[in-house]
Amino acid sequence: MAAQPDAVPPTPAKDPAEETGARSGVHPVDEKLPPLKMATTGLQHVAAMYAGVVAPPLIVGAAIGLSGTELTFLTGACLFTAGLATFLQTLGVWKIGARLPFVNGVTFAGVAPMTAIVASTDDKSDALPVIFGAVIVAGVLGFFASPFFSKAVRFFPPVVTGTVITLIGISLLPVAFGWAQGSSPTADDFGSATNLGLAGVTLLIVLLLRRFTRGFVKQIAVLLGLVAGTLIAIPLGVTDFSPVADADIVGFPTPFHFGAPQFQLAAILSLCVVMVVSMTESTADMLALGEIVDRPADEKTIAAGLRADTLGSAISPLFNGFMCSAFAQNIGLVAMTRIRSRFVVAAGGGFLVLMGLCPVAASLIAVVPRPVLGGAGVVLFGSVAASGIQTLVRAGLDKDNNVLIVAVSLAVGVIPITAPEFYHAFPETAKIVLDSGISTGCVAAVLLNFVFNHLGKGHDDQDVTHPMEAGEEITGATTRAPATS
Repeated sequence: MAAQPDAVPPTPAKDPAEETGARSGVHPVDEKLPPLKMATTGLQHVAAMYAGVVAPPLIVGAAIGLSGTELTFLTGACLFTAGLATFLQTLGVWKIGARLPFVNGVTFAGVAPMTAIVASTDDKSDALPVIFGAVIVAGVLGFFASPFFSKAVRFFPPVVTGTVITLIGISLLPVAFGWAQGSSPTADDFGSATNLGLAGVTLLIVLLLRRFTRGFVKQIAVLLGLVAGTLIAIPLGVTDFSPVADADIVGFPTPFHFGAPQFQLAAILSLCVVMVVSMTESTADMLALGEIVDRPADEKTIAAGLRADTLGSAISPLFNGFMCSAFAQNIGLVAMTRIRSRFVVAAGGGFLVLMGLCPVAASLIAVVPRPVLGGAGVVLFGSVAASGIQTLVRAGLDKDNNVLIVAVSLAVGVIPITAPEFYHAFPETAKIVLDSGISTGCVAAVLLNFVFNHLGKGHDDQDVTHPMEAGEEITGATTRAPATS
């Protein structure tokens, strides 16, 4: 049907903040909102990413066997360093920082390799120093590689990044299932109906909040689920408030609290792979965020943003924190609220720093029973895997080459989960890398993508076939549109 010539499309309603920015001649990204609005919207960013920041230290700390007090300290340190990294990214200094509303926090990609390092360390008191040493080296190398990496993005298309993000979620789901059973496999109630029921109720609460609420409440559904699950657990006698009672009101993450960094080659190699994954995710996030805020991220912006990521990661272990990266869920929050000011996100970074300096605030998460964390973790970690699948949808899986890349890379990546003893005959140093499905899956995806999609470009126009049956198109259609890469 032809369009009517006199039809005038409706003018979309503008956000008041956008109109103010337009009148003042300041781009919405660089606009400073009124203090109250900046504080409340900054808190919303913290709420959206809080569970994601505290989950990695909880996982790694539990694997090491840290006490409630030490776990509180580690969690507070990760909140503090996430705030510092967010400052670097939003406010920037020199050629460091994308200067976009970009939230940084502890990356999920490092959890599986770090727990593998913990498992391979005989003296668990050395595990964190080994991890911190590896993160420092990976961060420094990543900082100097940032301008070159921004030019090599073509080797990390959605077929690679989607596979890796999917593996991150899949690798973390067993952690959630372990939490759902209880705090320790040696405990009498491990896997009991009470624990599993508590995890199921928490999961149900999160799902109901996500389904029947809107706006801010929907964004913090996981956080509210943790609170509700903890309250339900109190009369069941599985909630321990001792971490709060033992925590100070004011504290500072003492540098090298867990010992001086130790530098082991296998651990460094493993977390360097994680750094590549993290830089790939951050690059994709910067490109997406640049479109959302109407300030496209060019090569210079990407390089500056990667410098902030990597420098934040290198500094983080000094204050007992882990590797930092972009938080994709906050990009969705920017798109939903249409508040594009980077100073709002910087305010959120300020709240993270304050929380890191208040051990009582950090200790609250240590009160949450493991089964409650397990129920929420199913949503949290499953969402990471789903995010990877969403990326794979854009990867051109109607191309035979891409199907093979995903198939083999996922198969390699799930080996440590489905067959934990698969690499038992390899040296312990090699197993630190091999036992991380994220690391091995990423390496496989990058190499396969290079072989199939970059070598011999003349073969790219071949018919799309099923990977196991030559000549049969995946869709079964007789005709199809040309595949896009």
